Amino acid sequence: MSTYQSDLLRTLDARGYIHQMTDAAGLDALASKQIVPGYVGFDATAPSLHVGNLVSIMLLRRLQQAGHKPIVLMGGGTSKVGDPSFKDEARKLMGEDVIAGNIASIRRIFERFLTFGDGPTDAVLVNNDDWLGKLEYLPFLRDIGQYFSINRMLSFDSVKLRLDREQSLSFLEFNYMILQGYDFLELSRRMGCRLQMGGSDQWGNIVNGVDLARRADGTEVFAVTTPLITNADGSKMGKTVSGAVWLHEDQLPHYDYWQFWRNTDDRDVSNRLRIFTDLPIDEIERLEKLEGAEINQAKIALANAATAMCRGQAAAEAAAETARKTFEEGGAGGDLPTMAVPQAINIVDALIGLGFCASKGEARRLIAGGGARVDGEKVDEAFTIITGENPARVSAGKKHHGLVTRG
Repeated sequence: MSTYQSDLLRTLDARGYIHQMTDAAGLDALASKQIVPGYVGFDATAPSLHVGNLVSIMLLRRLQQAGHKPIVLMGGGTSKVGDPSFKDEARKLMGEDVIAGNIASIRRIFERFLTFGDGPTDAVLVNNDDWLGKLEYLPFLRDIGQYFSINRMLSFDSVKLRLDREQSLSFLEFNYMILQGYDFLELSRRMGCRLQMGGSDQWGNIVNGVDLARRADGTEVFAVTTPLITNADGSKMGKTVSGAVWLHEDQLPHYDYWQFWRNTDDRDVSNRLRIFTDLPIDEIERLEKLEGAEINQAKIALANAATAMCRGQAAAEAAAETARKTFEEGGAGGDLPTMAVPQAINIVDALIGLGFCASKGEARRLIAGGGARVDGEKVDEAFTIITGENPARVSAGKKHHGLVTRG
């Protein structure tokens, strides 16, 4: 049983969010007696975040649910630099207009998970370009650089990985961890922020900020990181044949998002229910006990809850109904991914176009293994033609279905 006194840490602990913490007792005591402003940083490298970012978004949601104040920090400044953490090569640099557009687009996602406003526990979104863009180099070196140890920075895994592989690590990127530490100091000074949260790969950068606040201002701030969320087979969560699982519906249809959660491995269902849904713990414990074919009930509950949170209740219900018609009735629900073709197409190109296979070789192997079907009938030949004159249901295995239509 957890010995934490605060609702915040009890919740994070019970749902499996905690990997590392600085001064757990101190954070627990603070969260028990006052509202704690806490933040997570997100770089604006694309118009949408993806499922890999979702655990950090859920951290902010849990913070608000426990009566504290979430701060969404958008990296308008740091996106100009690039985070070297566990990257094989330098990030491509983006212009200010692209970054601003990405921030505006990403904000829509946070508004689904958090309540924004002017109240003491309402979420706020801030942009670190507001202070990083105004820094003067020499004063920054003098006032902040003195608190950072190069020896220690070289010991962080995010840097060692690049150096051990003898891959170039630019001075530009090396400064990223200094800027992230400075973000924490600025948020502490501007907004009384006392907590930074993030993934375990950010531990070194986050601890830098904790140390900087203590050494520069004598302020006690705290850090919490989550474990790396992987699938039971060891692969990275959120990576599929079709690419990233985007949170925006204009980059990934509702049905595909719902189906991603529905396809969760049996061994991962418990973890996903605790981290990515608001279902009560007692309900999750009931679902965790299901075995055999009944575990599909838990997967459907996961898909419904996760999709409703990100895409809305109507989207979740429509996706679930499409799945029911597709799987139970053998029909074709209206929310299936659809590929419109101007003329007849072969099954190989259809499998690629629907995102079920990444290459023609992969599609042919699927067909050879008996995993491809058209309208429920197994396809044996790679040159099988689909006219599209009548909508054709194309299936890859038991879990992936789409429609090919003439258009």
